[in-house]
Amino acid sequence: MILEIDDKKVFVSDAGQGIDKDKDTIVLLHGSGLSHIVWSLTEQYLSNQNYNVLAIDLPGHGNSEGKSLRSIEEISDWLEKVFNKLNISKITIIGHSQGCLEALEYFFKYPKKVKNLVFVGGSYRMPVNQDLIDLAEDGDNQAIKLMMKWSYENSKKFIGGNPVQKIINSSRDIREILAIDLVACNNYKNGSEALKSINCPTLFIFGELDKMVNLEKGKKFAELIPNSKTHIIKDCGHMIMFEKAFEMREKISEFLKK
Repeated sequence: MILEIDDKKVFVSDAGQGIDKDKDTIVLLHGSGLSHIVWSLTEQYLSNQNYNVLAIDLPGHGNSEGKSLRSIEEISDWLEKVFNKLNISKITIIGHSQGCLEALEYFFKYPKKVKNLVFVGGSYRMPVNQDLIDLAEDGDNQAIKLMMKWSYENSKKFIGGNPVQKIINSSRDIREILAIDLVACNNYKNGSEALKSINCPTLFIFGELDKMVNLEKGKKFAELIPNSKTHIIKDCGHMIMFEKAFEMREKISEFLKK
């Protein structure tokens, strides 16, 4: 599905189903430097559970035009334009990593639009190692190697090579997309205030071996949201939707049906 927002084309993957006004809508938000592709093992599964499922490419990412947006706050306002264009409300937002910050800030600004929140491998503050930022701003492929080292429980298990490296595959992608995303995450400071506003059903999913958002940090986030649910996936790192997609999507489905 192609939309036009601010005179730029925006790509939204809809599992080939379009939008049925009689169904609830799930929105999938990717992490830093990535695209809708990361949700490929999740999108069709949830669509088959009788939901509209929309995996959005942020500006400059994947198949969407434009430059990467430079702050989480700016992204949340841009998402509101997308949702208004699609004429959808009462949305379940599932965010991974940076997508968790976007979901958090979006709820803070537009709470009436959100029915459920699912945070996958995220926290309300995500400071980024300065070495990683420096490498990314230089367009250095070492930035990707560092991300992989910190993100995966065992990156060697991926048949056909590392999936993230297939998405972020050029110096331009690293410099003009990944670096900007990492700085946006690092600079986001409203999380501790935004989380106080959450009053909808909320699920947290964490990888037991995540080095980007370690488990203790994640648990502290979850504890700040009253009546939230938490699921910890064993033998899993940060890239949960690649490493343990089947378990992740099943837990999300169970949560949404309750």
